[in-house]
Parts: sequence; C-alpha cells; structure tokens
Amino acid sequence: MFWVKFSLLAIIVFVIISTVKFLLRKIFKVEKVKRKFFSYNHINDSHRKVDKWMRTFTGITLMILAILVINYKDLSYLYLIGVITLLTLDYAIRAFFEMAYSEHPKQAILTLAEMFLMLLAILIVFKYWIA
Repeated sequence: MFWVKFSLLAIIVFVIISTVKFLLRKIFKVEKVKRKFFSYNHINDSHRKVDKWMRTFTGITLMILAILVINYKDLSYLYLIGVITLLTLDYAIRAFFEMAYSEHPKQAILTLAEMFLMLLAILIVFKYWIA
C-alpha cells in the first residue's frame, strides 16, 4: 500500500509542477530550453564545479542525519530540516547561475517555482504521512 500511495503522490506532484511551469512559461513568455532527460544541465563550468561540491556535501550530510535519526528517533525533524535546507540551497544555486550566466535568465523563474512546489510537497508529506 505504501508504494501505491508513494507512486500516486509522485505523479500528482509531477503533474502539478508541469502545469505550473507551463502556465509560468505562458505568463512570463519564457522560451522552452531543450535539455537532456537525465542530465545535470550545468550552465557553465563554474556551475558544474559548485554543483559537484554541493552534491557531495548533500550526500554526506544526509547520511550523517540518517544515522542520527536511526539512533535517536526524536530527531526525525532534524532530517526534514536538512532535506529542506539542502534542497533550497541546490535550487537557489541553479537559479543564481541561470539568472547570472545563462542565455535564458527567465528560466530562473521556473526553477524557483519548482523549488517552492517541491518544498510544499515535502512539507505536506511529512506533516500528514510521517509525523
């Protein structure tokens, strides 16, 4: 039953994010940028380097937080705070590089909208299904 709920939630979040991005593209006249499906899509070499360090830091931090949560069940909120902080930082870095160095700076609007929707989905899941 867990996987059915999880799959349904993932589909709903994907549809909402796609719809919002479509509407924002129309409202702000943001041209669609062709990207590879499973690619990092770095803006430039600096973005690639910063993103590499960010992913390494995120992986290490989430492993440490997971170990803490496994050993101390009362600290489950700490993992949520870590996920939210690291997700926000990742999207903020991407939006910064899109705004400052991209040929299409309006893409940052879509990135920030996606960030807020992902954060909202994580908070809803944590509030109603985990806590």
